Amino acid sequence: MKWVYSYNGKGCRIFRSASQTRKAQMHPHKKLPIYRKGEEIYHLTSCIVALVPEEDDMLQHIREFMLQDAALLTVKVAGAAGADLYDIQMKNAVLIRNAARDLLTNCTALKLYGFQDTTYLPLLRQAIEEYRLLFLEWVAGFDPWNYIWDDWGLFNPPGASKQEDEDQ
Repeated sequence: MKWVYSYNGKGCRIFRSASQTRKAQMHPHKKLPIYRKGEEIYHLTSCIVALVPEEDDMLQHIREFMLQDAALLTVKVAGAAGADLYDIQMKNAVLIRNAARDLLTNCTALKLYGFQDTTYLPLLRQAIEEYRLLFLEWVAGFDPWNYIWDDWGLFNPPGASKQEDEDQ
């Protein structure tokens, strides 16, 4: 049995065989800067909402929304990276944007509903702004001409027409 060693910056990983190494390399989206920033935001969000008092039902609801939104920042990047089609990538991009904006809104909601430990909220806001800049760069890399016609008209490339798509 061949042992393979890998270091990812956070800790050591030892794989039993080259096939396990290949499995670990099957997720190239995990190397994307936007994915890594999403992981950072999820971790920061988790730390912040861990401070939410258990007896406050409203803050607990906000806590759950924040964790869901923070998780979407990585999940949808993975989905878009795994999809080759423009409309699927754009759909995931829209969901990411909504989740990031909701996360910011819920930072404000925490304050409004009496959350006392607001010290770290500016850090989360700053991380989301950094994520937004990475998002702009990432979306600009989508190939708009690798698409399937969207009958709803949301994610067709600018200037494309149904007739042109049918002629090809």
